[in-house]
Order: sequence, then structure tokens, then C-alpha cells
Amino acid sequence: MRMDKTSQYKILDEHYYMPAFSRDMAIVKGAGSKVWDAEGKEYIDCVAGIAVCSTGHCHPAVVKAICDQAHELIHCSNLYYIPHQGELAKKLVEITGMHKAFFSNSGAEATDGALKLARVRTGKKEFVAFVHGFHGRTIGSLAVTHKPGIREPFEPLGLKCTFVDYGDLEGLRKAVDDGTAGVIVEPIQGEAGVIIPPDTFLTGIREICDKTGALMIVDEVQTGMGRTGKWLAIQHTKAKPDIVTLAKGIASGFPMGALLAREGLEFKKGEHGSTFAGGPLACAAALATIGVIEKILPDVSRKGELFNKGLRKYNPRIRGLMIGISIGDKCPELQKKCAEQGVLVNCAADGNLRLVPPLVITDAEIDRVVRVIDGALGQVML
Repeated sequence: MRMDKTSQYKILDEHYYMPAFSRDMAIVKGAGSKVWDAEGKEYIDCVAGIAVCSTGHCHPAVVKAICDQAHELIHCSNLYYIPHQGELAKKLVEITGMHKAFFSNSGAEATDGALKLARVRTGKKEFVAFVHGFHGRTIGSLAVTHKPGIREPFEPLGLKCTFVDYGDLEGLRKAVDDGTAGVIVEPIQGEAGVIIPPDTFLTGIREICDKTGALMIVDEVQTGMGRTGKWLAIQHTKAKPDIVTLAKGIASGFPMGALLAREGLEFKKGEHGSTFAGGPLACAAALATIGVIEKILPDVSRKGELFNKGLRKYNPRIRGLMIGISIGDKCPELQKKCAEQGVLVNCAADGNLRLVPPLVITDAEIDRVVRVIDGALGQVML
């Protein structure tokens, strides 16, 4: 009997790939907000590579930028000036309000760079982060990631971090002292299930950092690049960070990250580096991505409101196209039922449904997603 394509993927995976992930589907093609599995079934993708495919799958402008650059130069290393790198740094500085940029290959690497920069410029060694916060899985970024199940097996991590409840400014005041190099925070906690704090929380962090000399490090890996209706989620407030980290949606799926810092904070020669970071292909993809987002950014909040209107009875947490709904232990069942109906959704921590669709999702696609989720919730919550 002939084996289906997904089973072929599964057998190879089980034999040769370390079992770090739980998965049962093979996605082989994408266009816009839609993807197709190995058997040809179509889905509206509200996972988007976990907030990565900001311009949708295979956006023509991004594909062209990558292909054009691949014909010219794929890699030359940071021993030399790199095509598009300076132009991209300038663009990111302009849209974020920061002073200078440094590139990485991922969000976790951007976090590591931010922690290094905070240590070397302040001369301090310790950090404060927040309960349920997620900043990556490298040894450095894991040290400031709260979830015990993914952090504790790898301790000691060589970096001291105190965790404070998200939103607790009084607890933060007690935790930050003269030895604190930085406070790292997500303006919206994504992996925790789209937890949106009051704006006063972020401005309060800024005030505490100003009083103590600690740096405010804002992790915009999931919330940045237009996800919330602004280039950065922190821009919904008056708080001005010292360091910002970016990744996920920065290059439409091409592996890339960045850290940006205010004036007076930068690496000096020899303090940091990377063989692949900020290469020609990545920078070309990121520039094309920014060009697409510039055109659609004004419409992101309106699309978020369409989700809000359609799902209002479930008390969604929404900012732009970042949507969370508390489901509880029925969330995996909901995820499965939505997939059966051709909509991909994601269960984040503690039974929270998370929707982070491509920013190019259409009104008609939003309407279908809402109808599928509403129907599935009606079934699983009985």
C-alpha cells in the first residue's frame, strides 16, 4: 500500500530528528494567509509561523528581493561591508526611534545580545524579568525566561535573574537594586497567551529604571514589526526603552533578529559578533518586508477590531492582530476542530488560544476564521 506524504515525513522525523517538537501535520506550500498540507488540504493560517509570516506566505516582493540578492551574493561575512545591511539598520532606527542596530539570526540571539550589551555598558551583572515571560531557549535567553519546565533542567545558567509577577510594579521596585543591569519585559506576553498589561505598567518600569540606573529592555520579538498596529507595541505608550529586540516578523520567515539601542548604548569593536547575522539575503528580505508592512500597517488595528467584534462574547484580549482567548483544558480539542474546518490556530500557555495571523489577512478570511472558531467553541464548551 502506498504511504501518504505526511507519513513519509513522520517516519523520517522519528528516525533521524531529535523529538523536540509535537506535530502531526506537514505544511508544504503557502500563499498569502493560506497554507496547504502534504495531502493538498487548504487552511487559513492564523499561526503564521508563530507571528513570523507578517507579510503572508511567499509575498511576491519578499520572494523577488531574496531571489535577486541570491543571484548576486549569498554570503560574505561581517569582515566586509554587506549589501543592504546599512540601509536596513537605518530603516529600523527610523521606525523604532532607537539610535543604532545590531543584527542576529533569531530572537533568542537578539536577547543574548541585549543582555551582553546591558552588562558591558552598565558594569552590572543581574537582571529582573517577569513571571510567564518568554525570551528564548539559548542559555542566556533561557536565564530570563520564566517557565520552570523549560528553564530548570538546564540550570545553573550563569546569569542571575529575579522573576516578578507581570504587572506588579511594587514587586519590581523591591527587586531592582544597584546590581541590576536591566529589566527585560514583553509589552504583551505572547507565549503566556496574549496578556496585555495596563499602559501604566510599562511607564512604571521606565520610571523604576530611571531611578536605579537599570536599563529597560523591551522584547518586541513577537509584538514588533506591525503586529499590534504600530511598529512596536511599546509605541502604544509613552515609555521609551533603552534596548529593543526584534525577530519573528522582521523578514517574513527568513531567519533574522535584531537588537536596537538608544544613543550612548552600543557594542564596541570585539565585544560582539556573528558569522551569519545580517547577511545579504536576510537584509534584502527584511527591507522588502518593511516595504510591504508600511503599506498595510494603517489597517492592522481595523482588522483586529473585526476579530474583536466577531469573538466579543468570548472576552478576547486583542491588540492589532494579536489575539488571545482563555479556553482552559479544552484548547487542544478546539485547535483540532478548527484544523478540521480549515483554520490553523495555536494553544499557548495555560489553555489560552492565540491568533497571530499574517498582517495581510483579508476581511473575508477573518470572517471565515471567526465563524470556524465560534462553531468549534460551541462544540467543545458544551
